[in-house]
Amino acid sequence: MVERVLEKLIIAFNTEVIGYRYYSAASEIVDDEKGKDMFHHLAVDELDHIKVLSGITESLKKEGKWLKYGEAKKAGERSIDEASLPIFSDVNLENLKKNSDEISAIKVGIEAEGKAIEYYSNMLKDAEDPDEKTVLIKLVDMERAHLKLLRWDQESLIQTGFWCDIMEFNIEKEIG
Repeated sequence: MVERVLEKLIIAFNTEVIGYRYYSAASEIVDDEKGKDMFHHLAVDELDHIKVLSGITESLKKEGKWLKYGEAKKAGERSIDEASLPIFSDVNLENLKKNSDEISAIKVGIEAEGKAIEYYSNMLKDAEDPDEKTVLIKLVDMERAHLKLLRWDQESLIQTGFWCDIMEFNIEKEIG
């Protein structure tokens, strides 16, 4: 049971590392300042996820128990050095370097966040421990917030007339 969860946590950890590297690179590559800020914010959140997953994994290995989100983050902060995170070869990162416009970067982020929501939701279905459920719910909620932020930014950039689900202009007011 614990070994199955550990395998899934290691996959999640590696995925969050890739996300962190991707969003960090996107924050440096895109030209728009708002885009840079958004990608930087997402990278910081992914780093928090890495710390949490690291703390939980270590606790499960050593003590066989789940930590609460805050406890896991503290434990992970002690064991994670941002500069020493492994660099994975990632197709999306290579594509970002070749095609560095913000829309392309956002599309990749939207796809990745959708997959993360699905992955953590599937883990949640099998969760038994109350702390496990709490952590997974928090991760799903955070990934949903990332997805919403990316979609809002995409809508703003492609000028659908909406930003953050608010109409940016009213045609009647524009011509009236």
